Amino acid sequence: MTLAINLGVYQNTGENSASRLVAEHAPLVKKIALHLMARLPASVQLDDLMQAGMIGLLEAAQRYSTTKGATFETYAGIRIRGAMVDEIRKGDWVPRSVHRNARRISQAIKTVEDRHGREALDHEVAEEMDVSLGEYHSSLSDANSGRLFSLDELNESGDLPIEETDASDNPLDGITSDAFKKSLAEAIGELPEREKLVLSLYYQEELNLKEIGAVLGVSESRVSQIHSQAALRLKGRLSGWKREPDT
Repeated sequence: MTLAINLGVYQNTGENSASRLVAEHAPLVKKIALHLMARLPASVQLDDLMQAGMIGLLEAAQRYSTTKGATFETYAGIRIRGAMVDEIRKGDWVPRSVHRNARRISQAIKTVEDRHGREALDHEVAEEMDVSLGEYHSSLSDANSGRLFSLDELNESGDLPIEETDASDNPLDGITSDAFKKSLAEAIGELPEREKLVLSLYYQEELNLKEIGAVLGVSESRVSQIHSQAALRLKGRLSGWKREPDT
């Protein structure tokens, strides 16, 4: 099923305003898909991402309201990216061992930082995990290729995805969300400078790993490791807010 067919079906059944939003922002689906493809294994197909992204765009058009406090493009981008990430996570190409190692790394980083009251260094994390430095870096590279992080679901300002809310929702939920956003921003601000720079170039400037490597004067694989370490460091520091189920 092609994007054209998806769009045509929706235009025949959806409201005019929503159809207009979908038609105007359909190119955003391919833009986001190509952006994600630059850092995904070859087993992930562009067409699959675009199909998932179109579903996200359709849902965004149906659910968007100006009261959400964001432009439609920002809101749709989050929904499209989230739909694509969900599609990726359905794949069976990420071994469970990669997920387990990622959690081990995150916990080891947190343990070392709690012990020393400062950022954990690579060799310290490796020692905590009782592995060699080379094995630690290899695990970081595996984690990044496995798309284990939710950072791609954040919008350009670093906020969390915009969630749907009903009048029956607990009014304290918004306070918790705002508090988490503040904690996330603080945690990012306290990352080592190189990790902050990599995240900024990757998510805000939208450079790929090879381009970031050229900026920093390091290899693409090293950028991948720095990116993974930054994400896992954030996971460890924010572990009190969100815990992932074991797989």
